[in-house]
Amino acid sequence: MLEALRGLGYSTATALADLIDNSIAARAETVHLRFLWAGPASAIHILDDGDGMDAGELDRAMRLGERSPLDLRAAHDLGRFGLGLKTASLSQCRRLTVASRRDGKTHCLRWDLDEIARRQDDGWYLLEDAAEGSAAHLRHLEEQERGTLVLWEVLDRIVTPEFREQDFLDLIDRVEQHLAMVFHRYLQGPNPRLRILINECAVAPWNPFLTNHPATWSSPVQRYPSAAGLVEVQGHVLPHRDRLEPDDYEQAGGPEGWTAQQGFYVYRNERLLAAGGWLGLGQGRGWTREEAQRLARIRIDIPNSADADWKIDIRKSTARPPVALRKRLLSLAEDIRQRARRVFAHRGRIIQVSGKEPLAEAWQTEQGNGGMRYRISEDHPAIKAVLESAGPLLPQIRAMLRVIEETVPVQRIWLDTTEGREVPRTGFAGEAPAEVVTVLEVMFRNMIQRKGLSPHLAREQLLRTEPFHQYPDLVRNLPDILMPE
Repeated sequence: MLEALRGLGYSTATALADLIDNSIAARAETVHLRFLWAGPASAIHILDDGDGMDAGELDRAMRLGERSPLDLRAAHDLGRFGLGLKTASLSQCRRLTVASRRDGKTHCLRWDLDEIARRQDDGWYLLEDAAEGSAAHLRHLEEQERGTLVLWEVLDRIVTPEFREQDFLDLIDRVEQHLAMVFHRYLQGPNPRLRILINECAVAPWNPFLTNHPATWSSPVQRYPSAAGLVEVQGHVLPHRDRLEPDDYEQAGGPEGWTAQQGFYVYRNERLLAAGGWLGLGQGRGWTREEAQRLARIRIDIPNSADADWKIDIRKSTARPPVALRKRLLSLAEDIRQRARRVFAHRGRIIQVSGKEPLAEAWQTEQGNGGMRYRISEDHPAIKAVLESAGPLLPQIRAMLRVIEETVPVQRIWLDTTEGREVPRTGFAGEAPAEVVTVLEVMFRNMIQRKGLSPHLAREQLLRTEPFHQYPDLVRNLPDILMPE
């Protein structure tokens, strides 16, 4: 059974997060993770300054399923199945030692899978004290008044053949990123409730929602009653890349990158359970992670009494919303996804249109039986001016526009966006203001000299015309000297 339980699917990062849950439940303020490289003899230990355990409590903690998941838990408890310490640890190592100290007394027990395998019977051999040569790892605990130390040795699921020290260092980075995300609400603030140190370096929190950035949009907080308690939900649309500094953009992408990190973030007691993804929601079939919605992130807070309703698994890595809440969550998610899509498409620019008239767009979409088509709008001022002045060239110009419409490189644009993970630049993005002004002056002069508009009305029309609505200052500063004398 112990060998079988090793296959629950923990990564090193999720396994360590499970152990930190126990430290939080024990009211620890600081957790030290130490990664000790020594090739096949490498070890990892986790030390906290929590309440510690006496001999009886330690014995129960080391037994599989020492509590029923149906038992009522304290409001702050992050556990549920009574398996996390054992299954998380043994998923990574073959020797698990736990030492705990309280009231000046230290108690120590260990599971050793190789020792159990050597026995001829089927006994469950829970051993006392650290293995020979391993007692030195416990010295950090002896320096404290209280706390618990978990020691992983014989790291057969980590230090595999061809695994090198650099791989160990890369693993530390992945663990740090994961813990920064999972426990960010415990780690953040001027007086954090928890400190996590990895080889004496503090883990900085990673907040998925960028709530301190002025370009982040957040919905009002929604509170939904459920059979298992109150559920709190808030949607966020993060800033477009153009609104972020390069370093901030890379950091905000999260451990898995922008596209993978979109979707719902489910918290229980402010501990992150599920990071990203759409929880199986969608119209007809479940939504997938798409580039257009990469800026959409939604926070959900559930109480620890809702584990069964939300189908929380042993690893605390998956969640499924109950039927009673799916419709409400779907409605909110649809709104957040649409908002995120608009921000992504418009590169985070605020669309400013004066008056109540609609924006004059250069492209229109037509939905027919054969699918979506893209058409150049003949009502766009720049297009309309050319058509009205074309004279005998009108048939050739219309033919040219039709060729452009029929050869829009939709597939190429889609591939470039997907592979490059960025929207191709449009709307004079990245161009110098002088380039925009050159085109503006041509249209401004035409409106005044050929249409007979006043400079004021010409400027108002340009402010309602794509893409010049994005450059209100340049439009307003067009000189009146363009007027005919």
